[in-house]
Amino acid sequence: MYKQETIKPYNEGEKGQQVEQMFDNIAPTYDQLNHRLSWNIDKGWRRKAIQQLAPYKPQLMLDIATGTADFAILAAQMLRPQRLLGTDISEGMMDIGRQKVKAQGLDGIISFAREDCMALSCETDSFDAVTAAFGIRNFPDLDKGLAEMCRVLKPGGHLSVVELTSPVSFPMKQLFRIYSHTILPVYGRLISKDTSAYSYLTRTIEAFPQGEQMVAILKKAGFREARFQRLTFGICTMYFATK
Repeated sequence: MYKQETIKPYNEGEKGQQVEQMFDNIAPTYDQLNHRLSWNIDKGWRRKAIQQLAPYKPQLMLDIATGTADFAILAAQMLRPQRLLGTDISEGMMDIGRQKVKAQGLDGIISFAREDCMALSCETDSFDAVTAAFGIRNFPDLDKGLAEMCRVLKPGGHLSVVELTSPVSFPMKQLFRIYSHTILPVYGRLISKDTSAYSYLTRTIEAFPQGEQMVAILKKAGFREARFQRLTFGICTMYFATK
């Protein structure tokens, strides 16, 4: 068990249920907070993660923990796949995603389904690419979730993940710790009205395996090749793996 798997947003219940409740609670303010708290840098991180897939021209895509569909929408616009399925456990997040997809005229390409990432209903070897942005650190079982993502990929298919991480070098390591323990949870609490959500997110960022350790975890999950790249002084890390 990895450390972040033991961290829960609230005091009672199974982690997956608590994470679902948390994202349902913060869904109305999630986009506003994400962009403000990252100074809109998160948009560039998503773009880089999608660019990793561009040479392979994936036609059938799966976006895990799709949330409000920012990553799915950008992937559809940049890669022009035939079909993109966004999955999440939070209907509150996906309801906002559905509205955004319809407003962009992408509802003929992007569809949504409530799925448990630990046990996807998708068939084995069915997607050219699987993506996840800022979601896998919430998995109650990281190994099982990554193994499922590998299972539904076609042989030779690719995984592109972008995740928040703790910087490892001075002075960004110290500055990020101050920011994540003061401004982020306080501002998150004021805007979202959820007293626990952004403290939980900070703790999972600090506990989540990153860099070389995450590459080893990806290979253990069944991926043949895996690599990583730190972005913005290590505040975010991008992973790319091949089945």
